Amino acid sequence: MAKPNYSFEKRQRDLAKKAKKEEKRLRKAGTTANPEATETPEPAAVPPAAEVKTVP
Repeated sequence: MAKPNYSFEKRQRDLAKKAKKEEKRLRKAGTTANPEATETPEPAAVPPAAEVKTVP
């Protein structure tokens, strides 16, 4: 039977803690870890600049 690699397990736990802490910090700052998911889509019907009328 293979003996357990405790240092690998500890490193994995530490990395998981660090990732969770960073995610929490970002949530508190008002941002998310996945900016693509919160990106707002641009409006489909944007008037061209030629149609914008200026007031004299």
